[in-house]
Amino acid sequence: MSVAASHHLSWVDTHCHLDAAEFASDLHRVVADAAKNQVKAILLPAVKAEDFQLVKALAAQYSDLLPGLVYSLGIHPLYINQAKESDIAFLREHIEASLSDARFVGIGEIGLDYFVEGLDLQRQEWFFQEQLKLAEYYQLPVVLHVRRSQDAILKALRPRKVPGGIAHAFNGSFQQAEQFIGLGFKLGFGGAATYERALQIRRLLKELPLESIVTETDAPDIPPAWLKQEGLTFNEPAFLPRIANALADIRGIGVDAFATAVWRNAMQAFPRWATVCATNPHLPVVS
Repeated sequence: MSVAASHHLSWVDTHCHLDAAEFASDLHRVVADAAKNQVKAILLPAVKAEDFQLVKALAAQYSDLLPGLVYSLGIHPLYINQAKESDIAFLREHIEASLSDARFVGIGEIGLDYFVEGLDLQRQEWFFQEQLKLAEYYQLPVVLHVRRSQDAILKALRPRKVPGGIAHAFNGSFQQAEQFIGLGFKLGFGGAATYERALQIRRLLKELPLESIVTETDAPDIPPAWLKQEGLTFNEPAFLPRIANALADIRGIGVDAFATAVWRNAMQAFPRWATVCATNPHLPVVS
């Protein structure tokens, strides 16, 4: 089924950096295009302390256009070199202040990155552990960055009672996938799976339980295979239906069934998000 034929569907982007510099001059159009393309819910994860107020403000500002727009607060491993240890106390203050805001749904983007060179691994680990403590204390789900670090992240999660969340841009083994699922996590899939050479991601997408899969763009990053061919510069949430159609095709499932499943999965991962969406008559009801 083409994207054009699926305008009755509701799509959910579980990872989109609307606060990124690439979108700054054109953000209203980016959000409006997403809404026109049936992207009804987006999770906007913060990546550094300086942006906590911004992601909160954006979620409020664009809630009319995109009623399922929500945010999470966290310090990304790629930003720990410029972060201060006092940012953890700052994060705690913002969590406390945001608990009364329905659009605040969890902690993230947090995790470990063993791919980018020049990052202090001990410092990464400290920031990750401190943020996991907050997730455990406030019983909030987390948005995890797991690039080349799946085993270390699983080790950090096991002793803690964190109420699940999403392992974003998952590209680990089946065994690692099963362990994340066992800890209550959904696994994020997006544009990377649209490349024919992405054999492992495609195999995961085909064979993992459907109830463990969520859709994401990571816009403006992780461009789908066709982006550069069509002369586009960066990924957008409006491209999610086309990406999701490709994911459904790889999975061997009808696009309607896929849209329904990934929406339900995302809402299960973030109960506060489900509450936001449940109050809007134009969004899917999760039974």
